[in-house]
Amino acid sequence: MKILVTGGNGFKGCILVPMLLSKGIKVISVDNNWFGKYLQDHPNLTQYVGDIRSPNEEWFKDVDSVIHLANIANDPSVELAPYLSWEVNVLSTQYLAVLAIKNGVKNFLFASSGSVYGVSDLPQVKENADLVPISEYNKTKMIAERVLMSYSKHMKIFCIRPATVCGVSPRMRLDVAVNILTYKALKDNLITVYGGKQIRPNIHINDICRCYVHFLKNSERLESGFYNAGFENLSILEIAEKIIKKIPTAKIKVENSNDPRSYRQCSSKLIETGFNPSNTVDDAIEDIIDAYKSNTLNTDGTCFSVNHLKSILKN
Repeated sequence: MKILVTGGNGFKGCILVPMLLSKGIKVISVDNNWFGKYLQDHPNLTQYVGDIRSPNEEWFKDVDSVIHLANIANDPSVELAPYLSWEVNVLSTQYLAVLAIKNGVKNFLFASSGSVYGVSDLPQVKENADLVPISEYNKTKMIAERVLMSYSKHMKIFCIRPATVCGVSPRMRLDVAVNILTYKALKDNLITVYGGKQIRPNIHINDICRCYVHFLKNSERLESGFYNAGFENLSILEIAEKIIKKIPTAKIKVENSNDPRSYRQCSSKLIETGFNPSNTVDDAIEDIIDAYKSNTLNTDGTCFSVNHLKSILKN
């Protein structure tokens, strides 16, 4: 089996690619390396430095499945350059799908986002819920999903809608809720919570990567479509309270917020396929604490996506 992973040096890619390699799977990683190069050399790993806006057919040679992770991630980053984000998140996805079909790829796994639901007061948001994207980022993910599903007669399409991913990665992200709040508690002994009542689903980085592997392993029996991947629906304040239980020297400060995004994600459809999570938000918090205390946590400028992307766009 040979898998093409876009965004192999990204937050999830740095965990997913070694996971695939450990299972004897050959991997082709494509990344423009804007946020660094973290993958180690491996006899079953081929790495290309490339831009998915100009995909190369060579990437698809003998590839069975594509796991498409590469994107401009999160609302503030997309707002920096909306046109770039539509090119990367939507147009490039179509280019990749066309080349995948041309080269006989069987499965296309797309890393969408649970944020496509926007704001919902439903007790549990399932895959058939209305999509109410309230930001450009949300909209790019929704449209990319629709583009991909138009090709579902030609290959299996799995649009995975992850909750907010948490945990440690070589390409660390310190701009997602659990990660940044834990880091602030460690660094400043202070967690500033904006609003706090907003409900956000969460998933450990190991579990979302295991989820992608699950779809590869079971692609023949699973149907194309949309699958939620989130298992702990917590308010931002509840996340902060979990953190200070583990870092009791830290305090919580609550301030007003104009961010209305709030929803409870239900992943029963994914569980019915045979997948079950093995890690929790508590695990992610402990992993970050351990990495920080052992001086192995990456906290450089690349961990703060907006500021780092600003510096790239200036050049």
